[in-house]
Amino acid sequence: MRVIMGLGNPGGRYEKTRHNAGFRVIDELAIRWGVQLSQYECSSRLGRTGWYGEHVCLMQPQTYMNRSGEAAACLCETYQVQRTDFVVVSDDLDLPLGCLRIKRTGGSGGHGGIASIMAALAGSDFARIKIGIGRPPARLDPADFVLQPFTRDEEAFILPAAQHAATAVEAVLAEGLDRAMALFNGADSMRPASPVQGE
Repeated sequence: MRVIMGLGNPGGRYEKTRHNAGFRVIDELAIRWGVQLSQYECSSRLGRTGWYGEHVCLMQPQTYMNRSGEAAACLCETYQVQRTDFVVVSDDLDLPLGCLRIKRTGGSGGHGGIASIMAALAGSDFARIKIGIGRPPARLDPADFVLQPFTRDEEAFILPAAQHAATAVEAVLAEGLDRAMALFNGADSMRPASPVQGE
């Protein structure tokens, strides 16, 4: 089983914040695939389906961001999945707003959710799809920045970025990680997604 794990914080208070970009991608995939995130297990909202011959689990941990690893570890134990079965989708402060990057492994980059997963799964060899949210303005603490809602102008870029990231997930499943990285990590990965018109 492949696990597509979008990172974020639960509840309406956080729904539109920068830190919840990963949740948005799971929501987009659920709509595309006609999946209901109606199962609650391992402190997560889950939805399971088949896609391109793979058994796929869409996952939104409800543990809060910095405890995401608890949900990941529970799923591994319950369903006998491995670290390498995960594709983790998250926001990234070091990428420009709306840009995308796929990675096979790596460090946490200061991201609390990624760090929690690495610690809980005792390794870093899980795929990541990162959505750029940009750097905070001068003198604004990054921890505060990621918990703020996107501005209206930013929202015009984040919606297509989430859709682009969902397409990247589909490419990972359909064509493999190497091919998806070749397709999505070129020059275009550092170019923001086209803004929604009329915003």
